[in-house]
Amino acid sequence: MGLLLDILSTAAMLFIVTAGLMIIFGVMKIVNFAHGAILTLGSYASLVVTQLGLNPWLALPFALAVGVLVGMGVERLIVQPLYKRPLDAILATWGLGIVIGQLITMAFGREVQFVDSPVQGAVSFLGTEYSAYRLFLVPGALLMYAAMSLLLNGTRFGVRTRAVIMNEDLARGLGINAERIRFTTFGLGAGLGALAGALITPLSSVDPNMGLPWLVSAFMLVMVSGHSITALMLTCLVYGACQVLVSVYVSPILGGVTIAVLAALTLRLRPQGFAHD
Repeated sequence: MGLLLDILSTAAMLFIVTAGLMIIFGVMKIVNFAHGAILTLGSYASLVVTQLGLNPWLALPFALAVGVLVGMGVERLIVQPLYKRPLDAILATWGLGIVIGQLITMAFGREVQFVDSPVQGAVSFLGTEYSAYRLFLVPGALLMYAAMSLLLNGTRFGVRTRAVIMNEDLARGLGINAERIRFTTFGLGAGLGALAGALITPLSSVDPNMGLPWLVSAFMLVMVSGHSITALMLTCLVYGACQVLVSVYVSPILGGVTIAVLAALTLRLRPQGFAHD
């Protein structure tokens, strides 16, 4: 049972970390290489809440708000002029990630720090003692999946977003403001990235480079799942299970590269990934 819970909680963390990156890629066809820095920004937002002695739950809306504001500013000032130059946009977001990391280091220093967890201790689940916070992340990921599915499939914003994804020129012809969709989407994706940083931080620590290891896995998962939120959820579950099994039964070092290897093999056999054709 412990192994199953490890698989579910790992898949939940992968989905939480990758959801914001997937939204930006799906709409804008740009991989936001500042995503790791946005995760780190969310972690430090939760650190500020801890340092102020506030309720740890406040770290989640605070990180979300910080991410949305930063994302909207980045989209307007940096990404918007580069829509027709995707390679330049990728390089710009990579450079932005470095700048954000340096600003965080100047403000908070390089030392490793820790935040308060909103859910502490262990609980007995089907006879197995397990981290209460890791268990909390599983319904948290499902709630995020449900909210994103509802937003993209059950609202007018979602209809317009899907129209931009499928055929931007036709969407413009129908009167859809693609620039506003992109602006809102980038802000939402950055907000989800910062929220993810706040959610995963209680399981690790806070330092200026904590988001970088997650960036590689998130990038690979997005390449495989494309713009489908359901494909992303299933990919996180399958790849997360493989990562846990390899780490437990073979080697933790090999487990760390499992997602990258599986993604490379998947894209070799199916270049379009698992996204709907």
